[in-house]
Amino acid sequence: MAPLIKVVVALDWTPNGNHLGFYVAKNLGLYIEAGLDVRLVSPHDAAYVGSYVDPKDEGSDYTTQQPYVTPCSKVADGSAHFGINSPEGVVGWNLGRDRPHLKAVAALLHDRNSSAIVTLKTSGLDSPKKLDGCRYASYAARFEGRIVQKMIQSDGGTGDFSEHTPPMLGIWNTLLTGDADATWVFSQWEGCEAALKNVELNTFPVCDYGMPYAYAPCLVGHPEWLEGNRETATKFLEATAKGYAIAADDPEAAAEILVRVAKTENDGHAIDPSLAKASAIYLKNKMIGPSGVWGTMKPEVWTNYLKWLWDAGLLTTGVQSRHPDSGKTFSLDDLRAGKAGERIALDEIPPVFTNEYLPNGGG
Repeated sequence: MAPLIKVVVALDWTPNGNHLGFYVAKNLGLYIEAGLDVRLVSPHDAAYVGSYVDPKDEGSDYTTQQPYVTPCSKVADGSAHFGINSPEGVVGWNLGRDRPHLKAVAALLHDRNSSAIVTLKTSGLDSPKKLDGCRYASYAARFEGRIVQKMIQSDGGTGDFSEHTPPMLGIWNTLLTGDADATWVFSQWEGCEAALKNVELNTFPVCDYGMPYAYAPCLVGHPEWLEGNRETATKFLEATAKGYAIAADDPEAAAEILVRVAKTENDGHAIDPSLAKASAIYLKNKMIGPSGVWGTMKPEVWTNYLKWLWDAGLLTTGVQSRHPDSGKTFSLDDLRAGKAGERIALDEIPPVFTNEYLPNGGG
């Protein structure tokens, strides 16, 4: 018997409902059947460091350079073969900089409106325009504050708010404790957690306020590795697609698998079974698209999203930093104020997605 081929997947967050298909495929032996030894690495595992869990020290910046490790940086340096990221994260990674340009190879969900800006119902902040002057808990992503700003402006506000950057894995709690007025969440996880805790939220889905959002989250790979390991990549995505199909068919069983396998796969990480179940049920009809194939991405979705980013003036050379030099790096406040370097032409952006490694080419 041939030895199993190792494949490492860098998750974007601690194990949650968005990752159901990976855990189901691993638990049911679908990866082993495909000749693969798959490792799912969570941001709280030892393989990650930095901004997910630790306060930002004054000697570091907001970028994906060390000491901060992200899914994209792990794929770029070869310590992971696949990573999970937001669509803006993929686009931002591929802008400028002398580093590998990554490609999205699958959409984890076909529902593009599954993330939202939220506030507590008790806050009275029941529309985006009311976020003017408020405190927003940010992940310090390159486009994040400006996207939120455009949503607020689309609703009739000025888009003038303050952006604060607590450690990533603690951002949700800053809303619950009143240390932030708003933040960006996944409805399938924090939204379900809030419902279980009887915490009422005002929810502003991202596609409802002028932005044609792309697929969130999406799975990314390194083009050179993908091309050189086409059979491995295809087998991995085929097994993962089966995992998501099984999860969609029996979400409660998938939730049980997520809870159980995360403990062994991710350094004893404990997941509330009731939250896993609620999330899986919420996602039941959001994992497999109309084509009947998991992961498929429509070209026009990415095209419309990129054009919106460009039309909104967000595709620029400037990146975020704690110590801006006003040349290539800028503070988050600078970015929202329009100090973000030069605009990048749409035709200068490398291709950001492909369906070619999905079962039947995503068809």
